[in-house]
Amino acid sequence: MILMITDTHSHLFTEEFSDDLPQVIQRAKENGITRILMPNIDLSTVEQMLFVCNQYKGYLYPMLGFHPTSILDKNSFRKELLEMRHMLEKENPFIAIGEVGLDLYWDKTFQFEQEEAFVRQIEWALEFNLPLAIHSRSAHQLLVEIMSHYKKESRLCGVFHSFSGNEDEAGELLEFENFCLGINGILTFKKSQLPEILKNVPLNRIVLETDSPYLAPTPYRGKRNESSFLVSVLKVLEQVYEMPETELEKVIEENVCRLFKKVGRNSCSDIKVY
Repeated sequence: MILMITDTHSHLFTEEFSDDLPQVIQRAKENGITRILMPNIDLSTVEQMLFVCNQYKGYLYPMLGFHPTSILDKNSFRKELLEMRHMLEKENPFIAIGEVGLDLYWDKTFQFEQEEAFVRQIEWALEFNLPLAIHSRSAHQLLVEIMSHYKKESRLCGVFHSFSGNEDEAGELLEFENFCLGINGILTFKKSQLPEILKNVPLNRIVLETDSPYLAPTPYRGKRNESSFLVSVLKVLEQVYEMPETELEKVIEENVCRLFKKVGRNSCSDIKVY
């Protein structure tokens, strides 16, 4: 039984959970998930995300960011970014800037616009002293190149969400000393290389996530993912690090508190266990 763990990346405000969110939340609590952090997608999702977070205040925590795949033309994204920035300038509940980054998997039509949006949001993280939740798909080298301009920024921190790269890519990302790798259901997949790669990744550079409703772990593959399934990821992680569950949880939760300071103001020992 998990004593205490945070799902650092879940989209519980999406339509996939509209019919049974209370049950999803209850299952998460019953499995020891003590809080869930929710990255935004774009301006259209902010209202629903905040509505859901207000329903479960102190359990769900919102981020604010513009996902790279939401850039669908060369101009309108700037207006959305401006509106989001205005939200950050006012009193707000946002605990991080996310989900931001680069996604060149389908095509590179808006690569330059994605880069512009990413850089602007990195600057927000610095200006408002918030961590980043970074998405990168088929864009590793470009991501590293952009991030390299901020290597000396000691205040910049966050998570490289849903890491699934190789050992060299893990090493390059770990050079950004104030960032962790977000590990999810990919770790449990039969052909995943992550178990071997993580043996060379210090545990204090790891946080757990689901990316629900996506990337459900084994044995739930093909189903809608949810936070309670994080138990399956933790079990594989125990084997990787050959460490008792309670020790593993303690280190990982300390990582969360260190990165997400607006969530981790109370010590890890003070987090309510359901």
